[in-house]
Amino acid sequence: MEIAIQKLCKYFGDVKALSDIDLTIQDGELFFLLGPSGCGKTTLLRCLGGFEIPTSGKILLNGKDVASLPPNKRDTAMVFQGYALWPQMTVRQNIAFGLEMKHLPAAEITQKVDAAMASVQISQLADRKPNELSGGQQQRVALARTLVVHPGCLLLDEPLANLDAKLRRDMRLEIRNLCKDNKLTGIYVTHDRQEALSMADRVAVLKDGQIVQVGPPRDIYRNPVNAFVASFIGETNFIQGKLLSKNEEEAVIETKAGSLRSSKIPAGIEVGSPVTLSIRPEAISLNKAVAGEAPNELAVTLTTTAYQGEVANHAAKTNTGSLELAFLELNPKGDAEPGTATTIYIPRGDVSILPYVENPT
Repeated sequence: MEIAIQKLCKYFGDVKALSDIDLTIQDGELFFLLGPSGCGKTTLLRCLGGFEIPTSGKILLNGKDVASLPPNKRDTAMVFQGYALWPQMTVRQNIAFGLEMKHLPAAEITQKVDAAMASVQISQLADRKPNELSGGQQQRVALARTLVVHPGCLLLDEPLANLDAKLRRDMRLEIRNLCKDNKLTGIYVTHDRQEALSMADRVAVLKDGQIVQVGPPRDIYRNPVNAFVASFIGETNFIQGKLLSKNEEEAVIETKAGSLRSSKIPAGIEVGSPVTLSIRPEAISLNKAVAGEAPNELAVTLTTTAYQGEVANHAAKTNTGSLELAFLELNPKGDAEPGTATTIYIPRGDVSILPYVENPT
């Protein structure tokens, strides 16, 4: 199912929850809506499912505007954060409920329910009730209940929020595989960046009811459009500076710690303008070896280190300008101690030049 959202707005009284949302989601795509609490992502999902009627705008499912239609008139199915299972019904009865509402023959219902339970590996739980299931098992029942009606679009509202960390990790791949195996268009709401980065084909980052950036997870992580996206999608170091020069191959930025070079050329920022740099901790290294380019070099003094086995978390101050930078060391040898003077290296391709923000967080 292809989905096109055009100029979608939603008001709750005088509060504008969604502002002129324009978005196209391709058939078979697993698309994530990512953002902090209150950004509008769940409201947008509920508008897609028919649980909220937008104030204005269009929602086109395979070209048909369904913005004013109720949920049962759309080819969508929703998995809620709380699963919403009928407590008095068995697993089989919960999954069969939607098919019974369609008045399908009993034999066909049995066949479809058996297939749905097998697809999420809960056939052995058919006669149990929800209170006899673990959180992960309840999640599988909720997924099977939506898959059994063969929707064109699966809507998932933070479906893993109630699971423990290990089970969340295990379920990520299973949900992605279910969507791909069943050729479903999936729209998934989360505030967990790891879910989005590990599962999505594309991600839309929302803030204050607006879409800030859309793209594949790798692109959003490596090329954020502003400081909000850079900090929300992962840990980063922000450095204030001024754009000294740029050409087709390199930009040079003046900072308190000296000049830094970037191979990410900013299209909309003029030379002489103040800028904010974003540098991920994992991009900073104690090892100069960077294939294909001469990295930026900064003389620093280590201020703190935290050895964690496979990785060490370091913080250092630059010897000029006293900038505090966080960085990681993989497979640490344990010889980096606070007070050690050393040099850190930053590849030009890992220096993102963003519009200036006075106090980026």
